[in-house]
Amino acid sequence: MSISPAAIWAAAPSTARGAQATPLSSDSKGERIAYASGKSIFVRNIDDPSVSRQYTNHQSATTVARFSPSGFYVASGDTAGNVKVWDCIGEGSTKGDYHIIAGRINDLAWDGDSQRIIAVGDGKERFGHCITWDSGNTVGEISGHSSQVNCVAIRQQRPLRAATGSDDTSMVFYHGAPFKFNTSLREKHDRYVFGTAFSPDGTHLVTVGADKRIWVYDGKTGEAKKQVGEGVHTGSIFGVSWSSDSKRFVTASADQTVRIWDVESGENVHTWRLGEEGVVSIAHQQVGVTWPAGRSDDLIITVDLDGNLNYLVESSEKPIKVVPGHAKNITAAGVCGDKFFTGSYDGKVLEWDIGTGTAATVDGESHTSYVAGFRGSSGGAEPRMYSVGWDDTLRTISVNTKAFVGSSLKLGFQPKGVATSGNSVLVASSDAVTIYEEGQQVGSLQMAHGPTTIAAHDSLVAVGSEDNVVRLFEFANNTLKDLNISLTNAVAAISSLAFSPKGTYLAAGNSSGRIYVYSGKTGEWKLETDRWSAHTARVTAVAWSASEEFAVSGSLDTSVYVWSLANPGRRVKALAAHKDGVNGVAFVADDKVLSTGADAAVKVWKLEGLE
Repeated sequence: MSISPAAIWAAAPSTARGAQATPLSSDSKGERIAYASGKSIFVRNIDDPSVSRQYTNHQSATTVARFSPSGFYVASGDTAGNVKVWDCIGEGSTKGDYHIIAGRINDLAWDGDSQRIIAVGDGKERFGHCITWDSGNTVGEISGHSSQVNCVAIRQQRPLRAATGSDDTSMVFYHGAPFKFNTSLREKHDRYVFGTAFSPDGTHLVTVGADKRIWVYDGKTGEAKKQVGEGVHTGSIFGVSWSSDSKRFVTASADQTVRIWDVESGENVHTWRLGEEGVVSIAHQQVGVTWPAGRSDDLIITVDLDGNLNYLVESSEKPIKVVPGHAKNITAAGVCGDKFFTGSYDGKVLEWDIGTGTAATVDGESHTSYVAGFRGSSGGAEPRMYSVGWDDTLRTISVNTKAFVGSSLKLGFQPKGVATSGNSVLVASSDAVTIYEEGQQVGSLQMAHGPTTIAAHDSLVAVGSEDNVVRLFEFANNTLKDLNISLTNAVAAISSLAFSPKGTYLAAGNSSGRIYVYSGKTGEWKLETDRWSAHTARVTAVAWSASEEFAVSGSLDTSVYVWSLANPGRRVKALAAHKDGVNGVAFVADDKVLSTGADAAVKVWKLEGLE
């Protein structure tokens, strides 16, 4: 019996509203993009976004990732001032680890030889530094700024040149190597400079910023040539990227537009406006852009404030593809049919196709904060998924239409968990289990011991309590009848409950990392095994295989375990499955398991040798 990673359905880029861009990087062949998300860096296939890899060696929140011109390495930075260089083709091993500044790394740039890196940001003693990637030796100083540096670019041809943009409104031009201060241009921008980029042929340099201005400079001398598009963008310009032929560049702005500019004429030759026509949407502010080189389709990829990747081509006025994802901790997950639902700390809910790994944002009014639980139901005319959140609401999702239906139901309490029985929804709170049907409360049962989690199978309901006990109830006619069955083997608070598909077994995970399995084969619930005890922290989720012979569990200890009921001492593990903890697991086939966690990613695991 073995478990191995099969795929990663990547998280979305981390974005921040206000004075901060979200860098996107594409490799020299136009096959992959790289970006920062949480404490991870994701490298993602452009044509098939469900194919990706994750780098998890940063201990602080990541901020930027840039491919080397060779395409073999990625340099990434974080909020603690660290830059790591790692192999993005092979095993992902770290090749260099350097502390650059005492503060946030905002941007990185490679030289054309894939030898030198300039890292800039918000330091205390300095705002940036230039090093060799393999040794960390100093090959230049970043000076001339009085505030944090937001962006950096290096000319790919000799003589080497570099440019940086800062909160002090200046663009500083450097000669190299080693890189040394040459000129500072302060009069071109009057607000923060967010983006700078040399054209691929080294002829031009462009800067953009919060003042909505675009300036073009001579790429060799740094001399300002002209301002283009004055008054066209009506919001801060967060990103700029060049076409492969160096004749055009693209800008991304908070005014929800992405614009292509002809560098010689200075004309805006194409425009996309994201979002609904005539509707101002903060979520559709464009905060990052890359124009992948070497592609025949002239594809442009942008990221909006909601973390969606938008695929743009000139032949279409709307994105030809939108790739959504979670940018925050995934806090809940559930399966309904061939769909996998995930909800995150910020209230975002996505539906994933289990077969293809493609995600879609669930339309309609979503939760406004932490999603606490999902439970599917096929008892009605169409399959439904029910979700509860810490905005104290119960919401209903139509699986067929990928949309929230009806109005949200205000609970009046913070939910501890959700379960379904037929058309009824049971929600646990700190002192009761409340029953809802068709958007109405139809019953409630006060609990002497505060519920911590809930599960149901047909008319049987299990409630875990703070006193380390699982109590069983019979549900009928919108009423819960206490069966006076208490399962009391646990020595810590019950944190997760899961009935097997046929209701034969009940798995109860607790806050100390143990899982107890009870059997109801004889009508009397007896302890089947207490040997599932490898987790070292709270068990957050348990799910069963269709055969009821195996179960998968996730924990705050970051691990995923697959257990055998026939051989309780036998298990397989995926250590460090999700950075900072696993929050959801699901058996979706006899040999396939899904997991989610604090890294905002969904991972697919291949199981072999299950007997």
